Amino acid sequence: MKLTIYPPVKQAKGAFDGGKITELKPIGFPGEGSVVKRIGPLFYWAWALTPEEGYIPMHPHQAFEIITYMVHGHADHSDSLGTQSRVAAGGAQVMQTGSGVSHSERFIGPNSEGFQIWFEPHIREALTRTPTYNQYDHEHFPIAVSEGVTVKTVIGEASPVQLVADVRMWDIELAAGAEYSRSLSAGRTLAALAIRGEGNWAETLGEEATAPTNFNHRDFSVLEADSEQEVKLNSAQGLRMLLIEVPTTVDYPLYQKR
Repeated sequence: MKLTIYPPVKQAKGAFDGGKITELKPIGFPGEGSVVKRIGPLFYWAWALTPEEGYIPMHPHQAFEIITYMVHGHADHSDSLGTQSRVAAGGAQVMQTGSGVSHSERFIGPNSEGFQIWFEPHIREALTRTPTYNQYDHEHFPIAVSEGVTVKTVIGEASPVQLVADVRMWDIELAAGAEYSRSLSAGRTLAALAIRGEGNWAETLGEEATAPTNFNHRDFSVLEADSEQEVKLNSAQGLRMLLIEVPTTVDYPLYQKR
């Protein structure tokens, strides 16, 4: 298992609408300052914060699958398909942009907080598909609660969000002193962003456990498995993380960022 932790200084920063929307980008575009440029089909990850209200005007996308996941506040969406929608905290807007679609976004506070995350399917195939838009409220997602751990499945498994790209995503909350574990298969990578609190990672291979590795609030963790391993996530004071699992590599050509 290879574990790398990227503090905010190694992540990109961005802004829209004259600074009304600010972003921390664990995965950004070239020239933006992020050390991580992509993880398999995970192409872009922005954490947007808007104290009052901020607007991003109409702009085009093709091929990529894009999820906007809200933590606090609201996000309005308009697009060239004729969509006009609003999603609240815990909800998601999902665009499979296919042959092409344009959209605009408005983040509405106070203290709006959300994520926009892009995934890359096979672009040549994606460009032949009709673009789609779907919205899901917090209540649409499966949530499991046990022993101080709350796991909300955002993408994959029993979630209503099913993408073409091979992706799984969870919103996980740990109470103080709680532990969460999951198995990570060889050739898979787990990317995790600490959006509340701090904690540590430990891994188990057979009966052997490694010493825990600490991370802080806003740190971005990347865990690459070279064999089947169990990963444990621990919290001393309480923790909330977004976890995304993708293949480390894919069997189709990927877009090269310039």
